[in-house]
Amino acid sequence: MLGSVRSSSLALALAAICAASALGAETGAKPAPAPARVVSINLCTDQLAMLLAAPGQLRSVTMLARDPTVSVLAERAQAYRTNHGHAEEVYLDWPDLVLAGRYTAQATVNMLRGLGIRVEIFEPAQSFNALQEDILQMGRVLGREPQARAMVDDFSKRLAALRASAPKGPRDVAATWAARGYMSGSQSLAAEIITTAGFAPLAVKLGRKAGSFLPLEALVMADPDLVIAGQSRAGHAHSEDMLAHPALRSLTGRQTALQSNAWVCGLPAVLEAVVALRATEGGTP
Repeated sequence: MLGSVRSSSLALALAAICAASALGAETGAKPAPAPARVVSINLCTDQLAMLLAAPGQLRSVTMLARDPTVSVLAERAQAYRTNHGHAEEVYLDWPDLVLAGRYTAQATVNMLRGLGIRVEIFEPAQSFNALQEDILQMGRVLGREPQARAMVDDFSKRLAALRASAPKGPRDVAATWAARGYMSGSQSLAAEIITTAGFAPLAVKLGRKAGSFLPLEALVMADPDLVIAGQSRAGHAHSEDMLAHPALRSLTGRQTALQSNAWVCGLPAVLEAVVALRATEGGTP
């Protein structure tokens, strides 16, 4: 008897769900309204949101968004309030959407979600394709899909033009060289910038798919045609001392300090990094 009652209840529940679905299909379910109070707690989502958000929609970005060494939109970020990515301060801004990166502090994300706040996670862009996916995702969550599609279309056209004009023939080998000897891997945004500019990443030659620390001795022995060094800043940390190590003078190839804010996040500005890098070809050692 009890089993019969349960089966009957389940059947009624399923029927109700089906009826509701059919009604929604007939009447046309209304799309969720675009969020009105958006807060970003990640440098890369800061910049994507600044590029796509409607006026007044984005309420706050991180402090890093105002740092010109890592943000291509540092000047634009001056118009926004800033946050430190702490759950308490974000909550007090009463957001209806928080934008975060995959590696944003999980405790912060969990706390915000526990408070009933919607948090949208963005993966770090490790390729130009992933970059475009992030743009489209940002367009969806902000209710700015036409603007995001237009941005992706423009990016695709510019990228195609750069690839069509890429130099032919053997490619010079290029390596990134940052604080503590960090070198970007072959499966990274930096590697695609290097490849699109017409160079062969040293990471491919060394079989390093992920970013890793390359000993100074290994860099000197590899002697790439171009070393793309990070830029030291005033009051830099000791980890940046390697960027000016005397041993680098023994390299026979060219060296340039081109790694800049355009290399940090998956933004359309990566194409500017490609153009700048391509301009180094044929330069003097």
